[in-house]
Amino acid sequence: MSYFFKLMKNQTSTKSSALARLSLTAQHLHLSRCSSTSTTPDIIPINQGTKYTADYANYATTPNGKIVSYFHDIALNLNKDTREANMVVEIPRWTNAKFEINTKTAGNPIVQDIKNGKVRFVKNLFPHHGYIHNYGAFPQTWEDPTTKHHGLFGDNDPLDVCEIGSKILSTGDVKRVKVLGSIALIDDGELDWKVIVINVNDPLFKNVNDIDDLDEKCPGLLDTTRQWFRDYKLADGKPQNDFAFNGEYKNASETIEIIEQCHKSWQQLINGETKTDKTPNITNTTVKSSPGFTDTISVSLNNPSRANAAIPVDVEANYFIKTS
Repeated sequence: MSYFFKLMKNQTSTKSSALARLSLTAQHLHLSRCSSTSTTPDIIPINQGTKYTADYANYATTPNGKIVSYFHDIALNLNKDTREANMVVEIPRWTNAKFEINTKTAGNPIVQDIKNGKVRFVKNLFPHHGYIHNYGAFPQTWEDPTTKHHGLFGDNDPLDVCEIGSKILSTGDVKRVKVLGSIALIDDGELDWKVIVINVNDPLFKNVNDIDDLDEKCPGLLDTTRQWFRDYKLADGKPQNDFAFNGEYKNASETIEIIEQCHKSWQQLINGETKTDKTPNITNTTVKSSPGFTDTISVSLNNPSRANAAIPVDVEANYFIKTS
């Protein structure tokens, strides 16, 4: 009798796993076939605590006040034909605070990264001020730290995105963007892709369709972007960053394949198929067949936003770096 119940339990587990995979596959196919006029989800960012401190958090909420995950609940909505997808903005252009989606806690709010007990800022590498592009991530993607790609493990985060349009975006914005290409940074021995995109509402949108178009329409942008990612840590006394593929940019088609791979890795993560000692929190309100699904994310928004803390004086300074 005990064998019978064990067999039934195993069959039920296998069936649940299969249903989960089918659900995610159906979702992926639906997203891939969306029209070029796809709209972004209606997300209202809610700030909590004091900006520029460890107390700060920015949560994604729906119009009815429901908390959702920036990581898991906002659809990637990748369209291979138009090369468009949804992006979550973490860091506005020309700002210094290193905001990122917190992969460790339920709701995955955007917080300021902390290292050695201090919130992190990027310094001003002259002539730039902070980040040179609107910076963020593709939701429902994950650079898997358990699998090697091109000889390197992923960095355990959503796929990073650099939006090059003319408008300064805001933390928590969800924008529809066109994929143009990518460059592969090696950060602390991990593969860390940076995808180059442009807002679909930008005046330049119709004139750039691939990475090579930027040399004509935005001369200097690609070289400057590569140089910035190579050198930005020098102001903190750290060495230059390295690149995979000799620092060459991948084109749009190659980058779409990278995004698809990272979306597949996210599917395996959200379904509980990939686990590490640092597995991200998979609490979500979208993928009903997943082990982390819940109707309501148990987070209380009871820490009202307060006046910003002062940015450290050394962050406001210019740093002049002599490089070859």
